[in-house]
Amino acid sequence: MSSNGNLRLVLSSRPFRRLLGVRLVSQFGDGLFQSALAGSLLFSPEKAPDGVRVATAFAVLLLPYSIVGPFVGVFLDRWSRRNVIYAANLVRAVIVVPMTLLTWHAQEGTMVYALGALLIIGINRFVLAGLSASQPHVVPQQRLVTANALATTLGTVCYTLGLGVAALALSTLLGKTHHGYAVLAATGAIGYLGSALLAYVSFSRAALGPDVVPTDRLRTAIAGVVRGMVAGYQHLAERPVAAYPMIAQGIFRILYGVLALATLLLYRRYFYPNDRAGALAGLTQVIAAGGLGSLLAAFLTPPATRRLGGRRFITALMAGVGVVVIALGAPFVPLLLVIATFFLSIAAQGTKIVVDTTIQQECHDDFRGRVFSLNDTTYNVCFVIGLFAAALALPGNGRSVPSILLVGAGYLLLAAWFTMAAARAATRSLTTVAP
Repeated sequence: MSSNGNLRLVLSSRPFRRLLGVRLVSQFGDGLFQSALAGSLLFSPEKAPDGVRVATAFAVLLLPYSIVGPFVGVFLDRWSRRNVIYAANLVRAVIVVPMTLLTWHAQEGTMVYALGALLIIGINRFVLAGLSASQPHVVPQQRLVTANALATTLGTVCYTLGLGVAALALSTLLGKTHHGYAVLAATGAIGYLGSALLAYVSFSRAALGPDVVPTDRLRTAIAGVVRGMVAGYQHLAERPVAAYPMIAQGIFRILYGVLALATLLLYRRYFYPNDRAGALAGLTQVIAAGGLGSLLAAFLTPPATRRLGGRRFITALMAGVGVVVIALGAPFVPLLLVIATFFLSIAAQGTKIVVDTTIQQECHDDFRGRVFSLNDTTYNVCFVIGLFAAALALPGNGRSVPSILLVGAGYLLLAAWFTMAAARAATRSLTTVAP
């Protein structure tokens, strides 16, 4: 069947459309709130952060995923996923209130502010992992590639749209002040609240799984968290067809982190060293190119995986990125970096779609939440590793030809390794009966 036919069939599912709405509203709120958080910490007029400070700020934004991530799956496999998504977004909306007050009074450096940011972003792991684990309950298995392509890509587009709306509002209505960032943060809570209510009214308690909800006491469930994590690792280790794409995506993210920090430093300290408005405008173009690339990946990935298979498609994406990084990154021209970001986003989103679908197809539902949490944790930890590696290795203005060449070569080597590793895993899966 054509990709358009698959897309129509997926969109004809009312439960899928509702679950997609929950995702889109939540991620739009993420774009608004995280814009306020990043703006108040990194882009206020009195701050000009270096690479280490930028990497640290991103670690604050992303590492909560890693702290709570391994625990999320255990609860997603025990608790109603509808209730988890609903409650997590509701709690986030409540926490935004004191965060808004602290931002209004320029108190971002307080421990309470840091704790609030960690909680809001960390709790988001329950939302996104819950949405991914719920996907097989709203579309049939043979439509998962298309459903994942549409859901994850539109989620990224809505997040990017939130960033864009935030930038526009700060430039035209609110102003890049502590008060403007505070108002912007408060609007993010509206997205969280809307997503919570939509999840609650759209699905029954058991509609999104897990298929069997244990009746264990909470104390017993918490005591079994570590055992559940170990079981999730073991379940994944027994399925190399799912494990190798996750490993490849993690290495991809390390290299991506290096490029992300280099881009930010280039715009702040090399292309526009004394023009803050120009730097922000340039970074906005980079973000827009990334959003367009992610959107295009949603349309390219389903037909490409049907023609090539997920394994060959990931290999092609990574090899292509290696060539693009070297060819378009080394000249250090803003327009070329925008174009490179577009292609890099296609590869990143296409790889993520294939990885998510492989997990859904290869892992049993009883373990799926744990494996998705592990995947999300790896995704973010590897990105932060790349950021700190870049912060320590790059010059202050981000311009380093050797670094660009090494990253490009890294992607090419990754493509070669993944080709061999995934082929071995596929051969093993044909000769081994899964338990």
